[in-house]
Amino acid sequence: MRSFGFAARSLIRQPGRSTLGILGIAAVGALLFDMLLLSRGLLVSFRDVLDSVGFDVRVMTTDGMPAGAEPIAQASLAVAQIGGLPEVGAAVAVRVSEGEATGKDHRRTRFALTGVDAGARHPWRIVMGRDLRTTARGSPSDLLVNQLLAAALGWSVGQTVVVRAICDESVSAPPMTMTVVGLADFPFDSEGGRSAAALRTVFVDACGDRRRDEADMILVASKEGHGPDAAVAAIARARPDLRPATNEQMVARMQDTGFSYFRQISTVLSTITMVFGFLLITVLLTVSVNQRLAEIAGIRALGFSRARVARDVLWQSALLVGVGGILAVPLGFVLSLWLDRILKTMPGIPRAMHFFVFEPRALALHGALLVVTALLAAIYPVWLVTSLPIAATLRNEVAS
Repeated sequence: MRSFGFAARSLIRQPGRSTLGILGIAAVGALLFDMLLLSRGLLVSFRDVLDSVGFDVRVMTTDGMPAGAEPIAQASLAVAQIGGLPEVGAAVAVRVSEGEATGKDHRRTRFALTGVDAGARHPWRIVMGRDLRTTARGSPSDLLVNQLLAAALGWSVGQTVVVRAICDESVSAPPMTMTVVGLADFPFDSEGGRSAAALRTVFVDACGDRRRDEADMILVASKEGHGPDAAVAAIARARPDLRPATNEQMVARMQDTGFSYFRQISTVLSTITMVFGFLLITVLLTVSVNQRLAEIAGIRALGFSRARVARDVLWQSALLVGVGGILAVPLGFVLSLWLDRILKTMPGIPRAMHFFVFEPRALALHGALLVVTALLAAIYPVWLVTSLPIAATLRNEVAS
């Protein structure tokens, strides 16, 4: 404790330099903290979005990502087979395409159109109105829209509208009369994304043989007491031609493909930030030691050991990094909110996902890296004070 108090008084005697050093370390630490949040932020956020949908298994025709995968043929049969497994609680086929409608301003607006099977569980949250239901033949089909699409087209709940499904890039389906039965929040909507949902039979009726009974994926909720791993194993046995994957496995795939770029950027910037922090602390301690050489030589002549003066330098390093590191956490949190808003303007990023997500492990790693930086930065100043020639230093001080 005597070493701690001595180091604290040494810093207090130089308030300007100490304050600038702490602020510099806080800025460097804030950037380091944000890079640690960025390294896993998208993965953690992606997992949260997957779990929020209410399905813990996804079935496709490929071991890769959904984009570009071949559709599941005879999807109704596949849903019946998978849904009948004792490990499965619910199974819903999903087809994603585009739709087109004309608003009150007579402008055509394209939007993402999702087709699902009728059922009690769907991958969205109803904000207003009700969910999709099967309608009588000849009656307008149900349609769910998000708030942005409703605002763009001037639609409201209960309104009858005309929608045209885009079967493929070159062919549009005949117009369909549909009823807006509710407003929904779609978890994978991007900022400014316009989305709608209808029953999958709408695609069959609208697009005919071109997309008859196909699905891009089947969403599966495992039955309570079995879990997603058991559901995946059962689906693989029942349908070896399909590729089921748990949410955890989907996150691992994204980590290896889609999000590896951000992890690499985070690693590079974290390393650069630590180097800057190391140089900053080393310079501050070295300057402080050089200005106090005569004082250090004097206390060494009075009987202070090398270990005693070395602890003084280590405590100064710990105080600078400790105070700066504590200030870095709230500063980094505020900075991450600003950076997250900027990065989320990238096209195709779901609104519910975030680039910077707080994790206790990020805070622990941040503290550990700062401790390592403080210890490494103190090596050269400690060597200066422990190898200081006492007699020569005092003689030079008297002569000067």
